[in-house]
Amino acid sequence: MPLTALDARNAKPAERDYKLYDSKGLFLLVTRHGNRSWRFKYRYGPKEKLLTFGLYPEVTLAGAREQRDKARETLRAGKDPAIEALKLKQALIAAAGTTFKSVGEAWFEDELSGWSTSHAKRVKFRLEKDIYPEFGRLPVADIDSRTILMALRKIEARGSIETAKRVRGYIFAIFERAIGECLLDKDVNPAVRVAKSLKRTPVGAKQPALTDLPALIMLQQDVDLARARTITKLASRFLALTAVRIGVVLKATWDEFEGIDWERPQGGTSAAIWRIPAAKMKLSVEDKANDAFGHDVPLSKQAVELLRAIRIMTGFRPWLFPNDRAWREPMSDSAVSTMYKRMRADAYKGRMVPHGWRAAFSTLMNEWAAEHGREDDRMIIDMILAHVPAGMSASEWAYNRAKYLKRRAELLQIWADFVSNDLASPVSLIDGDSR
Repeated sequence: MPLTALDARNAKPAERDYKLYDSKGLFLLVTRHGNRSWRFKYRYGPKEKLLTFGLYPEVTLAGAREQRDKARETLRAGKDPAIEALKLKQALIAAAGTTFKSVGEAWFEDELSGWSTSHAKRVKFRLEKDIYPEFGRLPVADIDSRTILMALRKIEARGSIETAKRVRGYIFAIFERAIGECLLDKDVNPAVRVAKSLKRTPVGAKQPALTDLPALIMLQQDVDLARARTITKLASRFLALTAVRIGVVLKATWDEFEGIDWERPQGGTSAAIWRIPAAKMKLSVEDKANDAFGHDVPLSKQAVELLRAIRIMTGFRPWLFPNDRAWREPMSDSAVSTMYKRMRADAYKGRMVPHGWRAAFSTLMNEWAAEHGREDDRMIIDMILAHVPAGMSASEWAYNRAKYLKRRAELLQIWADFVSNDLASPVSLIDGDSR
């Protein structure tokens, strides 16, 4: 049965990539990262081949069918649609004057299927903000190492040393694409020489973090009083209680939580757990595809109480922390950090960022473990932070997570008792909220 526009719109990511078939070889590929792309399967001679028509919803169902029909006409003419599409793509690049931006956009489009949605947004944002305005309109063959370096120096001048290095990597990849398509009359990538000219990351440089318990309590009290969305304040508190990376917190969905009876506010919390899929964790591409590298977070009593309050606000939506402008998307990664920067006359600017909660947890809990803990608590603290030891296999990691789950829950409860002292109840924060 052919697809409908509603079928395409409602296609959600699953644990594995899957296909929704339309007709005459056309199907929608839905990746576990949430990308949806139109594909056309056909035979040319003895070989079965695939052609990609673009991402949904940029390419609608009607548009994909139109491209499929054109491809079938090409087949009837005895030509391979993939070869003809490549010729057209090369002609379009040439027609655009082979600018850096045109090559960059072609590279970005082809890399999308292997990226998570959040990573794709970061790459696109950096190119459009820092690179395309500098030399995006220049012919790719005319861009030299000095032009690249000058653009990267502007990023460094903001203090974003690591960002400059990542952006250089994007530029390098785009020039590799240009070289492969014979758009340059040289085989030396101009972004190679630039690497040695970039500033070194300062020794011991870390993201700002408060590691003094009274200061952390005061920060949270200031968050409660901040002129910000209530859901952003609750996101900050959940971040503090779980010590999970901010990007993972903001992309949490309600179906990832287990062991909580939402109908019984006074129900037990000992079995409450947040199961984070491996695809959302900071891992290699290979490990992201391995379910064994998922991360389980035992939830403290305070975390469950907080989740009950959050559920009042967003329980009818998939995301715990939806975006205020588009609730079908998660909250922006910058929402909490922006709130921190603007609180109490910029008192926390340069002193604390969302990632700082992980440093605070590590510092204070390791200090506690040295005085009151067990011999293996330092290792368990690393496990709570999802620090996978180098070389550890998926089966070994899964075994250790299960073996030490009880102690991890105990340590997270101790931490929650530390950082929740003298804080207002989460429900009180939403009582007067009208947004």
